[in-house]
Amino acid sequence: MITYNRILLKLSGEALEGAQGYGIDPQRLAVYASEIKSVVEAGVQVAVVIGGGNIFRGLQGTSEGMDRVQGDYMGMLATVINSMAIQAALEKLGVQVKLLSGLAIDPICEAMSRRRAIGYLTEGKVVVIAAGTGNPYFTTDSASALRAIEIQADAILKGTRVDGVYTADPEKDPSAVKYNTLTYAEAYEQGLKIMDLTAFTLCRENKMPIVVFNMNQEGNLLKLIHGEAIGTVVS
Repeated sequence: MITYNRILLKLSGEALEGAQGYGIDPQRLAVYASEIKSVVEAGVQVAVVIGGGNIFRGLQGTSEGMDRVQGDYMGMLATVINSMAIQAALEKLGVQVKLLSGLAIDPICEAMSRRRAIGYLTEGKVVVIAAGTGNPYFTTDSASALRAIEIQADAILKGTRVDGVYTADPEKDPSAVKYNTLTYAEAYEQGLKIMDLTAFTLCRENKMPIVVFNMNQEGNLLKLIHGEAIGTVVS
């Protein structure tokens, strides 16, 4: 039994760094592509949004004196590079992929539109959505929330390197306790940094569930799709 028929998978750019600590690790990229392929073969419609932090962050440029708008556009282009990498890795495995973008970049990708994205999803293609919302001052978290709502996804699956949401950072605090489920109100009141506030508010207002799980554990994505208690569900 499939728990989610249409998902938006949110990945951080840093996740692609792998053990090398920068850029794109081909091995990590191949593992992620294999994980995505497994759920596509299970009959799930998959959209993907990936950040660009492994290449460039807009806020990083701002902290070094760069204009915020310019820095944010550079960050959007970094997401395009990562999205092209995911597209190539999936196509290498025989998965059909369409690359859409919040920025018009001909001939690399098509402009993002709700109708276009849903059309490709219903055809069984993976839709990778690059360049965030196409606007400065908005993160890829916000883009994930917006795109998930636009395509009428059943949930946002946020792949991280930890297995859910904790009372504190489990990598720093060994006494941190994991939540299996949370309401939006509980997460907000406790100041849990699941997504940025704009993204979180969008999800809350549109009743879009968020599942935070460990994407680096092979097989987790497929287990989650089949209803196993993987990660933390925020709803």
